[in-house]
Amino acid sequence: MAQINTTVGDFEGNVDKITRAIAAAKAMAVDLVAFPELAVCGYPPEDLLFKPQFIRENLRALEYIVGKSVGISVVVGCVDSAGDIYNAAAIIHDGRLAGMYRKMYLPNYGVFDENRYFRAGDKCQVYVIGGVGVGVSICEDIWYEAGPATAQAYAGAELILNISASPYHAGKRDSRERMLATRAADNLAIVAYVNLVGGQDELVFDGDSVIFDERGRLLCRGRQFDEDLIVADLDVESVFRTRLHDSRWRKGGVLLKEPSQADRFIVSETPLVQDKPPLSQRQVEVRGSSAEIYDALVLGTRDYVRKNGIRKVVIGLSGGVDSSLVAAVAVDALGSGDVIGVAMPSRYSSPGSLSDATLLAQNLGIRLMVIPIEKIFDAYLETLSGPFSGAAPDVTEENIQARIRGNLLMALSNKFGWLVLTTGNKSEMATGYTTLYGDMAGGFAVIKDVPKTMVYELVHYRNSLPGGEIIPRSVIEKAPSAELRPGQKDTDSLPPYEMLDKVITAYAEEDKSVEQVIAMGIDPGVVRKAARLIDSSEYKRRQAPPGVKITPRAFGRDRRLPITNKFNGPKKAI
Repeated sequence: MAQINTTVGDFEGNVDKITRAIAAAKAMAVDLVAFPELAVCGYPPEDLLFKPQFIRENLRALEYIVGKSVGISVVVGCVDSAGDIYNAAAIIHDGRLAGMYRKMYLPNYGVFDENRYFRAGDKCQVYVIGGVGVGVSICEDIWYEAGPATAQAYAGAELILNISASPYHAGKRDSRERMLATRAADNLAIVAYVNLVGGQDELVFDGDSVIFDERGRLLCRGRQFDEDLIVADLDVESVFRTRLHDSRWRKGGVLLKEPSQADRFIVSETPLVQDKPPLSQRQVEVRGSSAEIYDALVLGTRDYVRKNGIRKVVIGLSGGVDSSLVAAVAVDALGSGDVIGVAMPSRYSSPGSLSDATLLAQNLGIRLMVIPIEKIFDAYLETLSGPFSGAAPDVTEENIQARIRGNLLMALSNKFGWLVLTTGNKSEMATGYTTLYGDMAGGFAVIKDVPKTMVYELVHYRNSLPGGEIIPRSVIEKAPSAELRPGQKDTDSLPPYEMLDKVITAYAEEDKSVEQVIAMGIDPGVVRKAARLIDSSEYKRRQAPPGVKITPRAFGRDRRLPITNKFNGPKKAI
């Protein structure tokens, strides 16, 4: 299984990765090598699929890959075109195109919108490759209990091969592997699942490709958040023996409604290569929750920056925990030489804020620029003294400071070509505790889907890695504050983050009503305030830059509500 990091529309780069993996697999005497979903064109291609020239380039790239597949069998994801377009898997054998499987179940929920682009396939074929029945499917197809895998197994597939582009979110690996183990055991078939790896806009694909035997036992896994070539020897005869011993298997076949759907095609009766070298045992670490989330942020940031041809990034360093985490992620993603920090103190900045930002920059080995904003702020206040005459200072003056900082960062970006990484977290984005054209100004929002409580978890994780305490303890221990007025604390405007994040999860991610959230034992006043802030801040979130998705339901692609709406819960009977 070739777990590769593709880029949407980079046909030359994707083909190079594919052909190099084919060559490596041939050198190891591999019979069959599989690549992720839509590996030829990259995933998800979105509205590029409406461009006929994009489809043609995809088919031309596939033709080149076929020519490079002499002496091996290959399954690779591509766009098939025959009167319409299909999300497909090309089955290639010894330099010829032997077949094409078309994805049957097109996901149309969350971040997926495949019904917009593709026609669904209606055949779940079995291909006999090297004398082994192989049932090929694509991503969503394997998630259905009575889907293509079952039809293919009863039509003679000993190996169920699923090529996938399954985006990461925290906790998904466990549920995905439970499902795959169940498919293997229920169908008494080996299940091989090869997943995409890499960042594509907001999405991160974690790889973590796996093979389960016919009893649902894990045989091997690929690395997480990294390219990998996973090679395994499969005991196909064990599938036959297990089926002979299981009487349920015979009865299940009788009850299968449409066995004709699983057509059987003979590609080759014998393996192309007989002598195979022994394989060394794979040892792949299973990462803990904080580790894999942090790795997802690093990979998503690196790929967004590098795939878009950007060399350096710039971050506003406030001395707070959010900007410190973003800076650490950026350095781990890009290297310290390509990260610039900017401290922009004002009259309300505490002495510790600048010293903490300075210490962080030293620990990370990044350049720090200090640009005070006091003179600019004074100029704003003087300029607006006439229009603001008689009006008491309020959040307006606070937002002016945030917008000055955003303006300075964007000026540096324009002048030097640096991408601005914003530092707002999910708790702030949810409640609108953020300033349009201020701290929201930038090109990529690294932690926009990371709740504040998780920010602290990730900071502690990063400090636990070799190299010691990168993020100063004083940053972690200080009370969160925007420092836009004297003595300001986040809790002046928001509920405590421990409660707020629970409300955000229940109300915004799980769509529970205010009453249901209150029934969870959370203070009613906190729930109502948080819900009101979440509902009224949709217009801000629409104007935020993209950022890495790491929760099951992120604002934006996952959760789309109308800005203009008057629904706020059930009403009395009309």
